[in-house]
Amino acid sequence: MAAPLYLSMIAASIGSTVVTAALGRSGTTALAAFALAGAVYFPVTAAVTGAVRGVLPFVSSAAGDRAGVLRVVRDGTWLAVAVGVPGAVAVCGVPLLARAGGVPAGTVAALGVFPLLLAGAVLLGSVGAMASSSLVGLGRTRMVMWSGLVAAGCAAGLSALLVAGVGPLPALGLSGAGFGMLVANLAACVMNLRGLRSALAVPLAGPALARPDPRRVRELARVGIPMAGTVLVKFGVLGVLAFAAARVSAPAAAAHGIATSLVGLLFTAAVAVGQAGVPLVSGRASAGDLPGVRRGVRAGLMVATGTVGTLCVLLVALRPVVLPVFTDDPDVRAVLTGLLPVVALAVLGDGLQAVLGFGLTGLRRTTPSFVVFAAIYGLLAVVALPVASVGGVVGLWTALVVANTLVAVGQGTAFLRVSGRLGSAVGNAR
Repeated sequence: MAAPLYLSMIAASIGSTVVTAALGRSGTTALAAFALAGAVYFPVTAAVTGAVRGVLPFVSSAAGDRAGVLRVVRDGTWLAVAVGVPGAVAVCGVPLLARAGGVPAGTVAALGVFPLLLAGAVLLGSVGAMASSSLVGLGRTRMVMWSGLVAAGCAAGLSALLVAGVGPLPALGLSGAGFGMLVANLAACVMNLRGLRSALAVPLAGPALARPDPRRVRELARVGIPMAGTVLVKFGVLGVLAFAAARVSAPAAAAHGIATSLVGLLFTAAVAVGQAGVPLVSGRASAGDLPGVRRGVRAGLMVATGTVGTLCVLLVALRPVVLPVFTDDPDVRAVLTGLLPVVALAVLGDGLQAVLGFGLTGLRRTTPSFVVFAAIYGLLAVVALPVASVGGVVGLWTALVVANTLVAVGQGTAFLRVSGRLGSAVGNAR
């Protein structure tokens, strides 16, 4: 179940890289404007996606009840709109934020209609993420994979054609990249909704547009909103770490940026495993099967450890082959050579905490996960600058290893306590 999700995430990363490369060839100003808008768009997209993932355990629990799944889809659609609209508004406000922050006028002018195109992508992505989460809850991860592959192809292909202009097509620059991203999210949304309709064998228009149940929407939000908060905390603290690395030296900042990119490729494997495990945990929780719930999470931890651990070992072992792909600077390579083993440990700890966090999602209890994350990563943000001053970028990543380990312990403790209440409830019922 996890493999198709991982392939979809890798394809999205490749598509994003192609977009960035096309803009880089187009001009520095366009790339700077893209980075400026992306500083708002990517956290907003991650937060919106996290919020609508609240439907996942509810769909899993109702998987055998088509009418129940349709009710979740209906209320999940309204939740997607409720979180997608503010996200779109935030992206539209990028030019205003840029002017207020003193961004050069040329960079702001280069934005053009790009923020409006990204706002549409946020709304479509919100509904599409609700549909894909529902498909994962039903165990239909291959459908999610195909929609992800098509979306990545649209983003990469259209950006390559429209940014610089090929043949009769005009050179649209940044707007071309925005159009490609909008079409990609539209394609993914349509394919996920069609896949959901096929899985349920009923039209979705009626149930999705029917009047929502406010109580159920709040229930979905109570699971999804803490997940969105966790994503925002992580983005914010990782931004602090990037700033701390930049204060060390230019090679350290470059090495930190490359390491962060590599982490994205490795960490998504754990996210895929965690998402795939939610239906297992949720289904057993609905049946009151405490041993089954814990077996499901243990299986996820084993798969994530094996997968992420293998990828990390390959990364460290193949350093002489991997590093030249990212940099020719010998100083940056020297920093990365000593840094990558620490990065591998940080990724492994992050992967384990992600699986445990999705275990809590399967139990519909995501607030403990947010509290643990906010407390430990908040402390990491406080100590980041002093640690970087003393230990450099290696010390900074060592602090991240400690933080991820503590988060994993906290997530595991919270999971044991919450799942233990499930066992107590079953015992009392008997």
